[in-house]
Amino acid sequence: MQNSLSAFVVAVLLNSTPCVEGFHQRQPWGTTSTLSSKRVDSTTSLKDSSEYFTIEKDNSGYSDVHRLIIHKLPGQKEGADDPIVIESGKIGRQAAGAVTLTRGETVLYSTASRDEKPKDGLDFIPLSVDHQERFSSVGLTSGGYNKRDGRPAEHEVLTCRLIDRPLRPLIAAGWRHETQLLSWVLSYDGIHSTDPMAIIASSTAMYISDIPLSKPVAAAMVGYDRENDELILNPTHEEMEKSSLQLIVAGTKEGVLMVEGAADFLPEAIMVKAVKFGHDAIVTICEAVEEFGKVAGKEKNLSTLSNPPEGLQEKVDELATEKVDAAFAAGGTKTTQGPVLKIVKKELIATLTEDSDEYTAADISSALKDLLCRRMFIRAKETGKRCDGRELTEIRQLTMEAGFLPRTHGSALFTRGETQVVATSTLGGSGMRQKIDTITGTNVKRFYLQYTFPPSCVGETGRTGAPGRREVGHGNLAERALIPTLPTEEEFPYTIRVEALVTESHGSSSMASVCGGCLALMDAGIPIKSPVAGIAMGMLLGDREEVSDDNAIILSDILGTEDALGTMDFKVAGDRNGITTFQLDIKCEGLSLKTMDRALEQARVGRLHILDAMDAVLSEPRKVLPETVPKLATFSVAPDLIGKIIGPGGKQIRAIIEDYELTDMNVNDDGKVQISSFKDDKLKEAEEFVKKLVTSPEPVEGEVYKGVITGVHQFGVFLEFMPAAEDGSYPALEGLCHVSELATDRVRNCEGFVKAMDKEGFDVVYLGINKTGKRQLSRKAVSGNKGGNKPTTQAAPSEPVAAVAVMSDDELDVITKAIEGVQDS
Repeated sequence: MQNSLSAFVVAVLLNSTPCVEGFHQRQPWGTTSTLSSKRVDSTTSLKDSSEYFTIEKDNSGYSDVHRLIIHKLPGQKEGADDPIVIESGKIGRQAAGAVTLTRGETVLYSTASRDEKPKDGLDFIPLSVDHQERFSSVGLTSGGYNKRDGRPAEHEVLTCRLIDRPLRPLIAAGWRHETQLLSWVLSYDGIHSTDPMAIIASSTAMYISDIPLSKPVAAAMVGYDRENDELILNPTHEEMEKSSLQLIVAGTKEGVLMVEGAADFLPEAIMVKAVKFGHDAIVTICEAVEEFGKVAGKEKNLSTLSNPPEGLQEKVDELATEKVDAAFAAGGTKTTQGPVLKIVKKELIATLTEDSDEYTAADISSALKDLLCRRMFIRAKETGKRCDGRELTEIRQLTMEAGFLPRTHGSALFTRGETQVVATSTLGGSGMRQKIDTITGTNVKRFYLQYTFPPSCVGETGRTGAPGRREVGHGNLAERALIPTLPTEEEFPYTIRVEALVTESHGSSSMASVCGGCLALMDAGIPIKSPVAGIAMGMLLGDREEVSDDNAIILSDILGTEDALGTMDFKVAGDRNGITTFQLDIKCEGLSLKTMDRALEQARVGRLHILDAMDAVLSEPRKVLPETVPKLATFSVAPDLIGKIIGPGGKQIRAIIEDYELTDMNVNDDGKVQISSFKDDKLKEAEEFVKKLVTSPEPVEGEVYKGVITGVHQFGVFLEFMPAAEDGSYPALEGLCHVSELATDRVRNCEGFVKAMDKEGFDVVYLGINKTGKRQLSRKAVSGNKGGNKPTTQAAPSEPVAAVAVMSDDELDVITKAIEGVQDS
């Protein structure tokens, strides 16, 4: 009891800490003592002067609940969107920061937490982000065995990256507390994407916590109606399906921090316009969250920040500047310049730690990185040269091969400097499609790109196996770059898989995957609309504290070193006329639109250079598909006839595949049938057989048929009751006479009963097809057929059966599932 009381006293004291200017501490718990489940309306408006938002305070049964209501956003259509409501103080009060974000009937819950004490020896911010779209948010449960949401799916991993990338640069550089952002979709109305909402909720949770996030971050989604030349803010899923642009922008009031998007060959000018359009909405949201933090936020914890020792930077500059300049001036590759800089670092640490314990290796490494950044900028500014000796806009040497793997459908080896990718493309039928369960339904992908980044590509050892978050993100980026150039399914019915294996890395391997993947597609004979290439742009700044300045230096085709030491990683892919995808990450306070415009134009010029080199190797898709690609035939049947093609327990479809030597056969619920084979003649024969099969005569419910026993089991007897056509145009029909349908009296032993009959068959009444597509037969219904119909072997009109005992559909379903395995064996 004493420990519990002490914990309570500590909690109260923590909640009464004085605030720094700009933030107001939450009020102590327990401002009301009501236990009623009914809400008491005690809302007080704290801010009602803004055209776009209001802030309310609610003391109805919880500690002070603060509510931010963003009524509308610039660029938003009148009545197009529900207001965004952010609430704190009601749920998750033990986290450092917790909010719920509601929009329509969509509700997200986000928390920000951190360890009490910082970790020693770290030279980075220990931040982790997790996001979960719960199936219960749409009234479903997981398809897994234990009916529990499991490891993050690919789309959830991508959302985690969207949350992490704009927030990490704005956390104070010396923050060393283990920090975790968690986000859940608790309710989902299926109207808008939850991705920008997840960024806003997570950012707000961190901003009102004591974690030193310097300013609010917000996000917006932008679509583009090409026909009407109109940008759409936060489009619905229905609007996004028709959009030529899918763009997410994140940033602060001052500038853009992250851009993630895909487009259908849109020009650079529209991209800049779309980013500005999204950022206008971001400014309003950030202003609202900033005001919200003044009434609901905690004091920022700045006391534990790891600041570099006084005078260390000056000593590092004195000892290492000449060596760093000499290494940059010498230029070279990663394998030549990298070891030189490692020696500089090793000697520097040894010198500064030899006689003193004042400096740690982590502090020295951080100071050396600062020096490298500054000297790289100064060299580029003064000489127009980069650390490897290239000009600012110069692309590294390009070497490519297409079709170098003999048994793949398509292959390419793409090398750009010290970045290299082996790309392969594989074609298949609809059964090869990738299926992903999401809260919006099952997503079926006809094209997918899988990216692998093994540790050997950077000369290291490490874990291999399931793809990490980086691999998922880079693979998705390259996939989106190639999607707009693919032919439609009507033009080219194949499912397409591209694999990108990174074999060397020193620069953007995702953009190399775009180039290599495009060559592999063309090598396989896929009729793409136009070749697509990608390039990564970088930026060097003289002052990272500014959003941007006139001294911003844009670099084309950045090295891994320039990515690590620079302030921007801007990947752009497209053809000669427009952009298909782009991704922007900033390590400074933000990027101005003017600088972004410059970077896009420089990227366009670089992209054209790479496309010229690709054209010299393979300028258009090969005219003929490789012999290793199976041929496809696609046709449709009436949906109510697909049971004939599949047969009981899949028996018929397996027979078709085996008899006609097919590689695959898929039948969709809508009646679409796709078959594949390496033999054209067998493909045609199989198609003809299936079309005849679905036109074969159907048995008539209530008619009596002569059945021939094909199998006896304890649960019933299988009988062939309609023979196959003499010309083989359709097969015999088979059904099950369940043990309960064998006789009017109870049959205790089915096998013994049939053996005692000593017959090869018996008359049965056809009872119809149950909802799982299985045919049901009855022997006892024959004796109940008052009309006295004679047994027949073909479907013909007959009088209805009287007094037929039929099992319910539920009973038949249970029986069917139990016997399918027996049939297959």
